[in-house]
Amino acid sequence: MTIAFTFPGQGSQSVGMGKDLAEAFPEARAVFEEVDAALDQPLSRLMWEGPEEELTLTANAQPALMAVSLATIRVMEKAGGGGGRGGGGVAGPTQGG
Repeated sequence: MTIAFTFPGQGSQSVGMGKDLAEAFPEARAVFEEVDAALDQPLSRLMWEGPEEELTLTANAQPALMAVSLATIRVMEKAGGGGGRGGGGVAGPTQGG
């Protein structure tokens, strides 16, 4: 069976996104920690606590959406749901594309 993924684009971000995922799955939490470290800022705190006006800025919204998408894939990989290795394709909107 081929698996395809569709990822959300800018405009679908909201305060609290990914928090339940991180609390329920250590592999998701690890993704948010990796993103925070890579950006040298607590993006996950902004995602989970806001303020929404700051989260909706492109510089924050884009990596936040990527982090939640990647965390979801990691959880699926751990659960044997294919994830990035077994997917036949991916889709999602691009900014300016």
